[in-house]
Amino acid sequence: MRIGAVFPQIEMSADPDDIRTYATTVQDLGYTHVLAYDHVLGADPAAHPGWSGAYSHKDPFHEPFVLFGYLAAICSLELVTGVIVLPQRQTALVAKQAAEVDVLARGRTRVGVGIGWNAVEYEALGEDFSSRGRRIDEQIELLRRLWSEPVVDFTGDHHQVSGAGILPLPVQRPIPVWIGAQSAPRALRRAGRLGDGWFPQFAPGPELDRAIEIVHQGAREAGRDPASLGMEGRLTVNRDTLGSVPETVETWRKLGATHLSVNTMRAGLRGVDDHLDLLREVASAIDLDREAGA
Repeated sequence: MRIGAVFPQIEMSADPDDIRTYATTVQDLGYTHVLAYDHVLGADPAAHPGWSGAYSHKDPFHEPFVLFGYLAAICSLELVTGVIVLPQRQTALVAKQAAEVDVLARGRTRVGVGIGWNAVEYEALGEDFSSRGRRIDEQIELLRRLWSEPVVDFTGDHHQVSGAGILPLPVQRPIPVWIGAQSAPRALRRAGRLGDGWFPQFAPGPELDRAIEIVHQGAREAGRDPASLGMEGRLTVNRDTLGSVPETVETWRKLGATHLSVNTMRAGLRGVDDHLDLLREVASAIDLDREAGA
């Protein structure tokens, strides 16, 4: 099981030196990848009565592909989007951006995608919020073709590409597409039907057990082997829960997770040094050096 770290962008400065320190230290500690969330815009709750989103205009978010272009030059970590809100973005542009990152990172890229929850972003980006679930299936198909073929002809319900292609093509042809899925059965079946892997959005327990069943069912219905799918769990930690980290890691392993990302946000930390100190403690608790060599 490969263990990475969630880039704690809402709780650290935008200083490029801090970003460099974070990435190089995470690599030196033995983590295998860094995962970044995606939000283009943050909504101001004062302008949206009843707002209940997890983030607002006060939470900083780096644009993942631009961030990864920087990280590709300074570390050898795998670079993972977790997840790009795909239906609010132009598909061909996502294909181009991800291909460029994959070239710069020498094939160390995984593109996680999902439909998102923030209608304010969709409105500002000129995309329809209500049809996002229907559009993402077609987007994934088109992404894979643009990443694999020098010239693409594609006619879908939402896209038209007439004899065009991206260059340079990525190192990985196609780049692995992983799907973020919460509890909605349709989203979970999509992960099994279309994803190279998936990101569960909940901790181990009955809800996750049921979600795994639905994902595997979706894979079988599509003629795919469920065992071929990757699964990346999320381990949210603070210093009060460090003692349970080894047991939780082992639980994810027994559930069949191929990857796990350690999330240090919302743990009462301040700045890059605090986040790295906690990641250092997690690495020691699970003997990450031995884990990486296993």
